[in-house]
Amino acid sequence: MTMQKRWTIKKAEPVAEDELRQALKIHPILCRLLVQRGIRTFDTAREFFRPDINHLHDPWLMKDMDKAVDRIIQAIANEEKILVFGDYDVDGTTAVATTYSFLKKIHSALDFYIPHRYREGYGVSKAGIDFAKENGFSLIISLDCGIKSIDLIRYAAELSIDFVVCDHHLPDDELPPAVAILNPKQKDCNYPYKDLCGCGVGFKLITALAEKLNLPGSWTFEYLDLLATAIAADIVPMTGENRLMAFHGLKKANEKPNNGIKALCQLSNLRLPLHIDGLVFMIAPRVNAAGRMDDAKKAVQLFVTEEYDEAMKFAEMLHSDNSDRKEADSNTTQEALALINENAEWASHKSTVVYQSHWHKGVVGIVASRLIESYYRPTIVLTQSGEYVAGSARSVPGFNLYEAIHACREHLIGYGGHFAAAGMTLEIHQVELFRKKFEEVVAATIDPELLIPELIIDTEINFKDITPNFFSIISQMEPFGPENLRPVFIARSVNDTGFSKVVKDLHLKFSLQQDGCIFSGIGFNMAGKMPLLENKKPVDVVFKLDENEWNGQTTLQLRVIDVRAAV
Repeated sequence: MTMQKRWTIKKAEPVAEDELRQALKIHPILCRLLVQRGIRTFDTAREFFRPDINHLHDPWLMKDMDKAVDRIIQAIANEEKILVFGDYDVDGTTAVATTYSFLKKIHSALDFYIPHRYREGYGVSKAGIDFAKENGFSLIISLDCGIKSIDLIRYAAELSIDFVVCDHHLPDDELPPAVAILNPKQKDCNYPYKDLCGCGVGFKLITALAEKLNLPGSWTFEYLDLLATAIAADIVPMTGENRLMAFHGLKKANEKPNNGIKALCQLSNLRLPLHIDGLVFMIAPRVNAAGRMDDAKKAVQLFVTEEYDEAMKFAEMLHSDNSDRKEADSNTTQEALALINENAEWASHKSTVVYQSHWHKGVVGIVASRLIESYYRPTIVLTQSGEYVAGSARSVPGFNLYEAIHACREHLIGYGGHFAAAGMTLEIHQVELFRKKFEEVVAATIDPELLIPELIIDTEINFKDITPNFFSIISQMEPFGPENLRPVFIARSVNDTGFSKVVKDLHLKFSLQQDGCIFSGIGFNMAGKMPLLENKKPVDVVFKLDENEWNGQTTLQLRVIDVRAAV
């Protein structure tokens, strides 16, 4: 079904755009796109289009970096056993692989640990600390987790195990009793860039270690492709230092990729050059699938092996996990949509809560996101987990999901999360009561406008302005990601040439003209919009630009997002 969207066009800043145009001498629309991204001078534009790897921030600006480096060097000197500990998602596994591989070159008494998603849960685990104690580890480096593990890190200290915490999640007022805490979001941390991912914080640690030990820069730069994968998958802002590292990480992935990335590209039929989309949609799901369906340890093994053949074996395991994940995800989504359709009274609801005891716990979060594509409202998908019911929640932009769940806490055993996503555990007999209460809370507090998806448009454009040179400059704005998204354009009063058609009963192949200038385009799952074109009246069309390769010819095409009758 095609959902109605509300269109919001970003405001222009004519003075700033004009000043930038005089400095850069490029198309005014390109200047508008740059100003929207905070680029207002010749120098910031040069840094944006030509990111220089030598412009990374000094790692020693991060609070506690000296303490972290000293403790690790002491451990190496005393031949202590070090355990590299990280979360089971892409950010955690790449962070562990990066830090472990670097340390392995200078220290042999080393291992890594990834907690099991279902047996141990998220973050630092008691089982992990007990493993460290039983096996004689005296230092744990935690990556992408640990900032909230106050009691567990205290427990480790009682067992004479020190912690160096590398995290990027927002700290609470009380911090864990670690030897060192690296987290740019700490209130008194002077590190200039606050939006690093977990792997980014780990990368800063090995950069400082390399400097202190007088090791060449190439020893750390060889992990930039893993770091780019983490930045892409963790949905951190693609600005400043993140964009610089992702830019050079993509370069590394295309020139001399990590064996694991190379093997996954091979299995996913990804053609070079690799773009950030390839990391997000092909590499990341396969890494995440390991933790969702089985054990994420093999994701680290994939990235740390020095043998391509061995990497291929691990890649095949991840690929297989991902096939299982896709099947579970698809079946669960179909069953959940059927449930919603069977319960007619849910149609008027402002929220969705669905439960089946047999659904796979590893896909409930993905399924919640899928359901939002059809029923645009805060959504919770629940399944049985042991003797309890557990689930994942996803929100629509602008609605505070965590607060809504907090208001239903009388029906829950436990819950956690943030503004846009959360998880919870409850008893089976509470499911129906929780559903009712959650619907009451959402219905009473959500702004009705938030139940209509918003399409944010960068700027209006005329077809005549879309040239190969214009597209070439847009392409140099990559890598795209949050706060530097691929530009979205609107062209007004365009007409069907008579050659638009529905393909595969689902998609719409557009052929549109404006003032004698013709463009073709594709709108996925937009067959329902064909009548708009058939009535021969002008339409407004919203799209991104991409290239279409066919019979050895490359042409510019519109990737259509929405279309409506011209106003």
